[in-house]
Amino acid sequence: MSPTATRPLDALFRPQAIVATILVGEALAILLALAPARIADRLVLFGLVSLAVQWVSLGTLALLYLLRAPLARLPTARQAWAAFGIFLAMSALVSWGGILLVEVADPLAEARPAFLLRWTGIAVVVGLLGLLAYQNYWRARQLAVRAKQLELEALQARIRPHFLFNTLNTGAALVHARPDEAERVLLDLADLFRTALRGPQEIPLAEELALARRYLDIEALRLGPRLVVRWQQPPELPDIEVPALSIQPLVENAVRHGIEPRRGGGTLDLDVRIVGDAIEVVVENDLPDAAPPASGHAIGLASSRRRVEALTNGSGRVESGLEQDRYVARVVVPIAECGGPAQATTR
Repeated sequence: MSPTATRPLDALFRPQAIVATILVGEALAILLALAPARIADRLVLFGLVSLAVQWVSLGTLALLYLLRAPLARLPTARQAWAAFGIFLAMSALVSWGGILLVEVADPLAEARPAFLLRWTGIAVVVGLLGLLAYQNYWRARQLAVRAKQLELEALQARIRPHFLFNTLNTGAALVHARPDEAERVLLDLADLFRTALRGPQEIPLAEELALARRYLDIEALRLGPRLVVRWQQPPELPDIEVPALSIQPLVENAVRHGIEPRRGGGTLDLDVRIVGDAIEVVVENDLPDAAPPASGHAIGLASSRRRVEALTNGSGRVESGLEQDRYVARVVVPIAECGGPAQATTR
């Protein structure tokens, strides 16, 4: 799922958010324990207030998690107000339970309505401050996502002209001798450019692999026997979506910077694996005869890495480096909860 489609409340269920909620609750308990009160023992007061605050905060998070599916159907603003209402309800419930628990041992020093009103007022202030903080967080997050999308669109506009020219020359050379293959080259080129110009998005894994295969089909016509491709993938692929053009640029890098500069050509291996709860696509290629420039793979790797990180909310990754005298690029994307597997559609 892309960041723009991520449910706003999901941010509350991350470990960092839960730890921050606990720490903020303890800070609030310290402030309330230091305020004027009828209880002389501040340590006891802090313990009671800390217990109540943590019940409210963690209980609210638990209810929001249980209700996350119906809440996700509401607009973002209504989700925030629904969370605020649940927080107030949990505060009232814990306050009432605290009254009953305290009165078992000792009658409450103040009237029940006054006690409930005071703690409800504190809950309203804390909840409104939480709403304001969350609104600022969500706005900053949306701005960051938009900035990342603009960056991806800028990367997308940098279509390498050499590939376009080489493909058109290959198609022109095949028009008279092999018109069917020339037509296929132009159709494959059209598919690649259509995907490149559609903007940052997610597409099925099978479609992204099909784009990579179309690119290799074009290069196989141009390079002939100098390009050997070994392709391995499961008989059934998970029905997941990956960032568009996250794998094809790595394949293009392997051909352009690894296979093409070699005098006798070389071998490119593309292996699709399911590793635990993630899909892993590994692209390996032989090294060129001479040492490649230091930035030879930089543009394609940067493009793929930014796409994967931006459109998987930071949960995916792209790795690269030398392994056993071969250049290896690896894309790892977590498998999200989805339907049944889909057959790969490749040409």
